[in-house]
Amino acid sequence: MAVSRTTRSYIERGDFDSLEDEWLARAGEDSIDLDYFAGTARALAGQGEEERARLLLELLDGQLVERAAWEERLALLRRAGALLLDEGELHPAILDTLARLHPESPSFAGLAEEVGLHRAIHDLGKAWDKADRLRDLLRFEIGTAVVMEGRGPGRVEEVNFALSSFKVAFVESGPLNVGFRAASKLLAPLPEGHVLRRKLEDPEALAALGRDDPPELLRLVLESAGRPLTAGEIRQLLGALVSEAAWTSWWAAARRHPQVVAGRGGRQTYSWAASSGDALDAVRGAFEVGAPREKIVLLRRDAARDPANKERMAGELAVLASAAAESDPGLAFEIYCGLEREGALPDSDPEALPFSPARLVDRPGGLKPLLTGIEDRAVRERAYRTVRERRDDWRELFLAALESEDDPRALDLVTGELAAAGERGLERFLDGALAQPHRAPAAFAWLAERAAEDEALARRNPLRLLQQILATLGRTEFAAQRPRLRKLVVSGGTVPKLFRLLSADQAPAAAEAIHRAATIEPHERGDLATALELRFPALREGAEPPPAESQVLWATPESIAAKRAELDRLTREELPANRTAIEEARAMGDLRENFEYKAARQRHEVLSALATRLDRDLRRAQPIDFAAIDPSQVRVGTRVTLRAEGGSERTVTILGPWESAPEDGIVSYESDLAAALLGKAPGESAEAAGERCEVVAVERAR
Repeated sequence: MAVSRTTRSYIERGDFDSLEDEWLARAGEDSIDLDYFAGTARALAGQGEEERARLLLELLDGQLVERAAWEERLALLRRAGALLLDEGELHPAILDTLARLHPESPSFAGLAEEVGLHRAIHDLGKAWDKADRLRDLLRFEIGTAVVMEGRGPGRVEEVNFALSSFKVAFVESGPLNVGFRAASKLLAPLPEGHVLRRKLEDPEALAALGRDDPPELLRLVLESAGRPLTAGEIRQLLGALVSEAAWTSWWAAARRHPQVVAGRGGRQTYSWAASSGDALDAVRGAFEVGAPREKIVLLRRDAARDPANKERMAGELAVLASAAAESDPGLAFEIYCGLEREGALPDSDPEALPFSPARLVDRPGGLKPLLTGIEDRAVRERAYRTVRERRDDWRELFLAALESEDDPRALDLVTGELAAAGERGLERFLDGALAQPHRAPAAFAWLAERAAEDEALARRNPLRLLQQILATLGRTEFAAQRPRLRKLVVSGGTVPKLFRLLSADQAPAAAEAIHRAATIEPHERGDLATALELRFPALREGAEPPPAESQVLWATPESIAAKRAELDRLTREELPANRTAIEEARAMGDLRENFEYKAARQRHEVLSALATRLDRDLRRAQPIDFAAIDPSQVRVGTRVTLRAEGGSERTVTILGPWESAPEDGIVSYESDLAAALLGKAPGESAEAAGERCEVVAVERAR
């Protein structure tokens, strides 16, 4: 508690007249300094002056009641109530103050009963917890405007004590019951003037504002959020106020306002400056501290704000490009293109600049530092075209670039030019990429994607391509390409399209590759196997499902580590100790009547079976890569929100059999519930255990 030296001196000297004068003067101020009052009261009590402390607190409490300053009174009761009131008086005072804070609340009495505020009145710690819980629930009184992520704005229509829930009518998605316990996590009250509250109360006026004055609507959105927003967040907040067709033109008009400031970094955000001058200062400051490529973006984005500032930015970028021409030619090439695009190249002959495309491309030797150093993909394509125009050895340079190029469009350009020129080296490269994908992961991913539409690529070796796609999904070298490769195994992707190019002799090998695929979902594996059997019915005749030992067992990395530790403990500690026990029991004599020997042998069988099963399971265990999961539909490793036909919602997480804990909402992908949900997208329905439910949302489990 904050007690000044002067106040402490009054107490230590016993100068209570001066102390009371100070107390009364502070109590008369408009702003109540509770740190002072609570601290002083506690200091008095510490000196044995409890009665004086109570008297002063009673004076302050009386003033607060007279002013109807109920928030301050509640805070005073929390911090110094034990000094102000007797034990039996404090709880009624808390309840009375809460009631005065919410005099018009029709739900106050019911919610106070819901949180148990009238019970255990002598446990003040719990009483304050219940008071906080009550005030939290009262934020969602009937008529309150709220917002919920994924559902937008709505209004509380009903407080249902029987179901312990609030009924909220959302503008865009209809009514929803939100439980008392979940309300503070899912709902946020909307303050006066918030754009979403205005959207709820007067959507026509807000839509008209969007048509007539886009910057003003953008200002409302940004100021309502109270933080910088991405374009996607702005669009989500606006919702139907700006139609899909009108968004591009609306956004272009809104963000041109001189007070709109775009932030730095890859995740572009926007904020609203107090004035256009403040916005220009922010732009200048961002440019000064920005990295070279950020400066290119800032020039393109903010050049139109101020001619003098544009000239200053262009001059600095030209200096950077000249310095980078030797050490970082890719950056120099990007800067040239950025200056050219904004009409900001130096007045001298652009071709003579040390960082002109011609000068950079004409440098003798290989061009790998140039091509790999260009991060902007459109600029990289221009670099390839410049090489094609100016270099006689462009074929060798293009072939050398194939192994390092990772952009599909650039690979289209490079391979297209080589194919048009009849370059035989391209055929050798494609054969090598198919035979050894790990040598050029990006090029293999490109080849696999293009094979879905390019018959010539698909026919090179369809079985080998199918096997390699499925194999690369589980290899660490393909982590960056894995999301793209995963799309190739679903309907319409390369893998199912390759089935028609296989021969009957190749079909069993394809089926084996599908069954052994390490990182595809069980339902995806089933879909592929079914499609292959439809193409080759002989696979189904007399065929047996693959043994459990060959099927992938999905698990979290933590579960796999725990199982490995368990197997290690069995093999290094328990089995050796058991063998010792067997030898000791054998030494006791007649084995037919030797109970210790029989017990040790039985334990050996149990431990051996457990170790064998663990080893077998670990051999087929694959870690769930949560970062690579696509949450567009239910998959292993996703958390799913389900809504029953009655409107109630629950959340389940789908993991492996090792993590299954139904009581905590975690189910195995082998369960009936998971089997019914896998592959479903938000909005689709599923039936499990005789109950139909809708998939409301899907997200990564972690």
